Amino acid sequence: MVLNPTAKPKVATAGLVSTSTVVLIALVVFLVSFPAAELPALFKVIVAGLLVAAALLSGGLWWKRVNHLRTWLAEAREQWRSFDNARLASGTTTEITLLSVDAIQPTGSWVTIEWNRFNHVQPAWIEAQSEPIWPGSVLLITPDPAQVRPSAPWPEAYFIRAADCLAWAPSEGRPIASLLTSPIQQGEGSIQHRQG
Repeated sequence: MVLNPTAKPKVATAGLVSTSTVVLIALVVFLVSFPAAELPALFKVIVAGLLVAAALLSGGLWWKRVNHLRTWLAEAREQWRSFDNARLASGTTTEITLLSVDAIQPTGSWVTIEWNRFNHVQPAWIEAQSEPIWPGSVLLITPDPAQVRPSAPWPEAYFIRAADCLAWAPSEGRPIASLLTSPIQQGEGSIQHRQG
């Protein structure tokens, strides 16, 4: 099964939290009542072994999920660094978020996009990309002035050429600094700080 790389992995789920809680409570109760219990030694060893194995399994699942989240966050930071570099290296660009992929065809896909700067949602046709596109992706594109013009109505559907897609990054992994200011503004601020 291929997982959506734009979706931030969940660490804590209801099932894992409840299972871990039950295992921890059972282990504590066993350790507290262990000396006072008048049970055969073999039974105590078997129960202790099962509880320790369950605790180790639960701990291993937590570790695996935390490690997966760390890896995803590192990859998302790298994607956003590449995204910001592409924005700085290109001319006029804009960001769109893929809200859904409605129909996939060999030459492209019908998608629903949101123009991030304008909060405008509309259908779009996007040409086939070298990588699969996923809902939750923020695409950096070169806007087509023939389709979107000031004082003109939005087109019914926007056509996105593959060559106009400059970079992508997961919307959930966007760094906070990137939300507040653009890399150009950050650079200007640092220049002013050095001059002052």
